[in-house]
Amino acid sequence: MKLKFTWKIWLLIIVLVFSLLSIFGFPPTFLEKGVIITHIEANSTAFDMGLRQGQIITSIDGNKINNFKDFTKIITEKFPSEEKVKTIISTKDSDYTFFSDEMPKIIVSDIPKTNVLLGLDLSGGARALVKAKDADLTSSELSDLIDTTRNRFNVYGLEDVKILPVSDLSGDHFMLIEIAGATPGDLEELVAQQGKFEAKIGDEIVFIGGERDVADVCKNDATCAGVRSCDQAGDGTYFCNFDFSVYLSEEAAQRHADITKYLETNITSSGRYLSKTLDLYVDDNLVDSLLISEGLKGRVTTQIQIQGSGTGLTQQDALLDAKESMSKLQTILITGGLPFKLEIVKLDTISPSLGKEFIRSILIAGLAAIVAVSIIIFGRYRKIKASLALILTSTSEIIIILGIASFISWNLDLPSIAGILATIGTGIDQQIIILDESKHSKHLNINQRLKRAFAIILGAYFTGVVSMLPLIWAGAGLFKGFAITTLIGITVGVLITRPAFTDIIRKIETD
Repeated sequence: MKLKFTWKIWLLIIVLVFSLLSIFGFPPTFLEKGVIITHIEANSTAFDMGLRQGQIITSIDGNKINNFKDFTKIITEKFPSEEKVKTIISTKDSDYTFFSDEMPKIIVSDIPKTNVLLGLDLSGGARALVKAKDADLTSSELSDLIDTTRNRFNVYGLEDVKILPVSDLSGDHFMLIEIAGATPGDLEELVAQQGKFEAKIGDEIVFIGGERDVADVCKNDATCAGVRSCDQAGDGTYFCNFDFSVYLSEEAAQRHADITKYLETNITSSGRYLSKTLDLYVDDNLVDSLLISEGLKGRVTTQIQIQGSGTGLTQQDALLDAKESMSKLQTILITGGLPFKLEIVKLDTISPSLGKEFIRSILIAGLAAIVAVSIIIFGRYRKIKASLALILTSTSEIIIILGIASFISWNLDLPSIAGILATIGTGIDQQIIILDESKHSKHLNINQRLKRAFAIILGAYFTGVVSMLPLIWAGAGLFKGFAITTLIGITVGVLITRPAFTDIIRKIETD
């Protein structure tokens, strides 16, 4: 038999090749050695030296890192140490040298073998379905809320966060927040705080957090932000003081001048200050009161100094508390308060080990199903070529779905996996229709029979599309993964794999 492919078969081969490249990359990711940084603590020594999330560590002190096990062995043998030691961390792009007596505050994992992104259900973490408390949001208001929330999470260093707008069939709008590797408690704490910042003199607001009044906030720069001193209190506890610069907009600076120009001056042992303080409120709770120097009376100044402190039973505890308090204030000043108070409607957690077991079980079950169906097809039609064509086409369909998911960075969760299984089942049904039509109605030629089979398949396709569309919004969008993946799968089948399978069967029947 002379091997001659039709353009439909060539289209399947080309799309299959591009899908494999999308899944594994070029060069393939499974050939890469090292570990990838999945999280790095902001304001840590490693962060200040330039290490960032997503970088790949290839060696430590010249010792090659092939996987997570190598990294753990080398780093635990090096730390802890009572003295500061030199550490050289090499990534694919650069070398970073720092001195410390503790492990770098980073979380790493093995480099993913593929570019397929796994959702929370499979990678583990926390997921919350959130809505505005005592408010019905419009689509525009929900979009603003998501932008503010995403910006805040990014400032906290949580860059790998998925925040999506979802709605249910009743028209209620929600935010779906997923953070891999987080606990429900972590996520609940992040969501629960509105983070409204107000700076007041008396009862008058001088400025609020966010870009309207705050032009810039000094962060990660020791010249204008940092913990300046730590001392022990009379009760034996420790306290550490911090300060950082805030740059106000012209309007906020003018507001400060208008409010202070009528204040009186008090003379104290530590200097001359205005009669009222600049009070800092977070979520309507007073967190600090700052003295205002006499020199700022009625003066338009765009730079002010925010001060605060942290406490603890030890100096190290007080230092960490001061850093956390400073980082929280900086974040709220940068992002502004959330426009609405939020409440969590549903909070979930999933262990990554369950996800791994599920994927393994699904792969085994899927392969077993395809092989079993192929054996049945062979028993009925007595053609090994038809059985092989069914196996290859069904496998190609799965690869193309995963390739598209990798290309568009679509996270595969449990509903998405269910969608792939549904697609496999639909695809096998339709291929059986093609095989049946190719065998029956002998008064029609092979082309007419296959056209009739394809007409049946098109009817089933449009029925499937109509049935999947409501599921995108049903259950506040929690079935979106199933609906989208199924739509991708059946569309790939109608446009690519089914036409190619039809041509393959035509060649089998005519040879």
